[in-house]
Amino acid sequence: MSALWIPFLFVGLWAALPQNQAASDVERLPAQSELPDPFLLPNGKRVATRQDWEKQREELLRLALRYEYGPLPPVPNNVAGKEIGARRIAETDATEKEILLTMGPNGAVQTHLFLTLPPGRGPFPAIVRGDLGWGRVAPEIVAQVTRRGYILAEFSRVEIAPDSAAKEGVYAAYPDYEGGRLAAWAWGFHRVVDYLLTRDAVDPKRIAVTGHSRGGKAALLAGAADTRIALTAPNNSGCGGAGCYRFQAEQSEDIAAILKSFPFWFQPHFADFIGHVDRLPFDQHTLKALVAPRALLSTEALGDLWANPKGTQQTYLAAKEVFAFLGAGDRIGIAFRPGKHEQNAEDWETLLDFADRQFFGKQGARRFDQLAFSDLPPVFAWKAPTPITQGGEKP
Repeated sequence: MSALWIPFLFVGLWAALPQNQAASDVERLPAQSELPDPFLLPNGKRVATRQDWEKQREELLRLALRYEYGPLPPVPNNVAGKEIGARRIAETDATEKEILLTMGPNGAVQTHLFLTLPPGRGPFPAIVRGDLGWGRVAPEIVAQVTRRGYILAEFSRVEIAPDSAAKEGVYAAYPDYEGGRLAAWAWGFHRVVDYLLTRDAVDPKRIAVTGHSRGGKAALLAGAADTRIALTAPNNSGCGGAGCYRFQAEQSEDIAAILKSFPFWFQPHFADFIGHVDRLPFDQHTLKALVAPRALLSTEALGDLWANPKGTQQTYLAAKEVFAFLGAGDRIGIAFRPGKHEQNAEDWETLLDFADRQFFGKQGARRFDQLAFSDLPPVFAWKAPTPITQGGEKP
């Protein structure tokens, strides 16, 4: 079959199939050994303008939710916060507030939120972290964040939805909801953003999200799906996050391994792609591309082979083509460090440096485009289209 027919075959199949059905599609989807071209439109043409990309972005997000993550829960209109504790941190003159967030039907979905605010009135940029279920950020890192003039917002994604197949949290509130836990956790990030936007101390144009490992997977999806998030920063997020399904390096987690341990993180039929990842109509570079032209940083540990740092470099290079097309090539970054699977003080310093550059134009000495594997060839041959004018509009 010629390459010309593949886009038309794909869009025809996708349009004809029910949106909740994936099991019977997989072997009928066209195989693509290289990372799929995110610029390829359903009609077989390629993106040429920013308007084209905006439509394509919606299409690609729908594909990712349909085949990989499942839908996000409904958007509630009743997110509310009740302050249940407060204290001053003498060492930094910061203020910590404990908030109980409620949302959803009858306020049934709840999560605790710790806000640590720098001294002063603001408005301040805010960094949202969803890993409170693993414990608070270390005090010395919190101090580093507030001294740099950032609010730290820590919530528990496992209160939004348990890290298991149990029908609790958002699943109890919305009994018909069938999305995976990563989608539910991304929804939790969005609801925290809802609340932050009600606070005068928060700069609404400078909100970042971050998370480690599975929390990083959720943070990446949250940033891809919500344009209110100005900076998305997954840390060591690997398979299902900033990693790559098609490019597996030594000892890295693949689709079979992640679904054996955590099938409930994804939509129910995602397992049908085991042994058929070349038939995924996207890869994780696509999710990164959905963030563009907003800012994106991937922080990676070279000793964390399970999180596939080589594959993360591949998705970075591919997504960078989209950022460059949109005139945002300096808004995507990657940073590698020695060490293991954790989000440590060095990762936070890297995130703050990148945020300072993106939010305030502070250049600093750190680079965010240095590759750890300079001799690793890209696993895609396509390039960004040459931007053209359409009615005076350019990317």
